[in-house]
Amino acid sequence: MQSPYRRATPTPASQKPTPAAKPVITPAEITGVVLAGGRGSRMGGLDKGLQLYGGIPLAQHGLRRLQAQVGPALVNANRHLAQYQAFGVPVVSDTVPDFAGPLAGFITALENCQTPYLMTVPCDTPQFPTDLVARLAAALAQHDADIAMASAMELQADGSPAWYRQPVFCLLKCSLLPGLRSFVADGGRKIGAWTAQQHTVQVEFDEPGAFANANTLAQLQALQT
Repeated sequence: MQSPYRRATPTPASQKPTPAAKPVITPAEITGVVLAGGRGSRMGGLDKGLQLYGGIPLAQHGLRRLQAQVGPALVNANRHLAQYQAFGVPVVSDTVPDFAGPLAGFITALENCQTPYLMTVPCDTPQFPTDLVARLAAALAQHDADIAMASAMELQADGSPAWYRQPVFCLLKCSLLPGLRSFVADGGRKIGAWTAQQHTVQVEFDEPGAFANANTLAQLQALQT
């Protein structure tokens, strides 16, 4: 079965636009959201986004990294809202009940998005690439896609490399909101299942550890050391 995802590979230097070329999708056209609305079950129920990384909350660290790459920014959170509001950006809570997962955060962010595009990042991956949004935006425009999703290279047990989709790292058109609402209302919860129904392009990032995340306190400690 043919994969529904197209892969975007690095552009040869001879084919890259000149420095004077203007980007097709500008940062100002993109709203960024840090998704911090989960239960934190693998952290014993702790609010993952508020756990410290380098002395500041994980979600705030991700927000600062994201703000350098987009226009407006939001945080999606469902607990400890005052602490998230102290980050200085709007905080939006899920409009889909019962902690329905990351897609609930997608819906909530899209409902509060005033730009044509939305960039989603999770709160638990503090070292995502500083050119993440630019590369996704270039691929989205080049392929006239609905969604551009990051894909990271990881080493398998035998030492061979393999590419793995990073479905929470998505740049998507805000016009997808009605279809996403219907997907979730019908019981859909998996990001990959939804993005497979769209024109989605994968963008490969080979930076080691860029998408390492912290689902547990032990993993958070490992990231810091």
